[in-house]
Amino acid sequence: MHEIVTLQFGQRANYLATHFWNLQESYFTYSENEESHIDHDVHFRPGVGADGSETYTPRTVLYDLKGGFGTLRKYNALYEIETSAADQGLWDGLEVIQRQVPIPQSDYQKSLDQGTTAPKLTSETVRYWSDFNRVFYHPRSIVQINDYELNSQIMPFEDWNIGEELFNDLDKEHDLLDRDVRPFAEECDQMRALQIFTGADDAWGGFSSRYIDRLRDEYGKKSIWVWAIEDGTKVQRHRQLKKDTSKAKSLYSIAPQSSLYVPVIDIPQKLPGYLQVDRQSQWQTTALLSSAVETVTMPSRLRPYHDFESSLAGDDGRHTIFELQSTINPKDKEESQTDEQTSKPETEFDIDFTYGGEHNKTVHIFNQVQVNRGGEFGTSSESQGNDIGHLRKLRLYNSQSMLQSYHTSLRFPVLDSFPHELYPKTEPGEGLRILAALTASTRTAERIKALESTAARTLAVDEREAMVNGLGELREAYEDGWSSGSDGDDD
Repeated sequence: MHEIVTLQFGQRANYLATHFWNLQESYFTYSENEESHIDHDVHFRPGVGADGSETYTPRTVLYDLKGGFGTLRKYNALYEIETSAADQGLWDGLEVIQRQVPIPQSDYQKSLDQGTTAPKLTSETVRYWSDFNRVFYHPRSIVQINDYELNSQIMPFEDWNIGEELFNDLDKEHDLLDRDVRPFAEECDQMRALQIFTGADDAWGGFSSRYIDRLRDEYGKKSIWVWAIEDGTKVQRHRQLKKDTSKAKSLYSIAPQSSLYVPVIDIPQKLPGYLQVDRQSQWQTTALLSSAVETVTMPSRLRPYHDFESSLAGDDGRHTIFELQSTINPKDKEESQTDEQTSKPETEFDIDFTYGGEHNKTVHIFNQVQVNRGGEFGTSSESQGNDIGHLRKLRLYNSQSMLQSYHTSLRFPVLDSFPHELYPKTEPGEGLRILAALTASTRTAERIKALESTAARTLAVDEREAMVNGLGELREAYEDGWSSGSDGDDD
């Protein structure tokens, strides 16, 4: 069934992945006469609850620090078992029980439990990523790391090397792959890929780096897709230098082991004026990012099966680092466009999630191949905006570089868990016209070169040479071999 197992490392990754899972849940259809265009078995697994009922939960493992899960419980309503009072132990004396004050459940979660109309979420009411979560997870999916506490000032989880050491210590004690990944992998008929959401400019970069080393050793031929999330907010110069060093380490350590490595900034510095984003809210910033991630990964779970990742690697398989770019059209602009206007052989990427700015170059499409044989994917009018457009495989060119990507158009569903402040004129149940693409170009070499320079200035002598040389080899793959114009028999 070409299943994908997902791993989530850290707060920012879990915010983004929560939006991702909410969207997957929204594609479910409950009418016998209506089949979803999404193959849910790619990302969800069947199971049996505590009462013997059938369950359907995400194929994912969530890692976060102590205090990072909010009100999310390891054993939810599907899996909790009624327990009697604890049996008397060997100790006959008095017991002193200390309980941590529980975090009050949000009104949104209460409404989901009670089946009532959900209240509108705001940046103030979303305290944790679990506050806007809409799905049940299997108990094996929840992994709390107790060695560090979220937002601790005494032991902050920021240094890349700390994350690396933490993984080594935990793996020696538990064998994390055997305990956490293997049960999900062995349930798959034909596991296709491992998808990873992780922070890249803090300690989670070091943690995921060593984790991916183990994954590559264990699942050598499987695809590994990495969404390396970076903090785009402005910080003091010494902290920014530390973050840039962590980015360099993550790129050097993870990209060579990955089939797809996408560094993404969770809040671009420049945004179109019609996007109203609270930059202090991870709920809002990752929602914007999720719209691009959801759109560009859509081919991986459409019916029928599409092997889109093999094309992303290019003809020589050298280019696995990609930029994430997206166009998000406001509703009033979308309605003013005619079919003739939207079908022109060109498109424009307004938001650059990799470099944090606007990318206003017009990219001309010289070669277009329709991948799906059945024409456009359509949905009924009752589908609440989940209108999946046609899937196209494109080879894109401009005057400076060759860009290759899968390009999908998607009527992005706006859920009640999604911040409507981003698109004030869009109501729940409606959809947005979003275009997104993964591209590889010579700009990637410029980014790597900047990280090379940072590593050369900040790293100790014993690791500087190896990292600078390694980054240099990655950079060379994006400096040579690019062409302009169109090849006659591409694709």
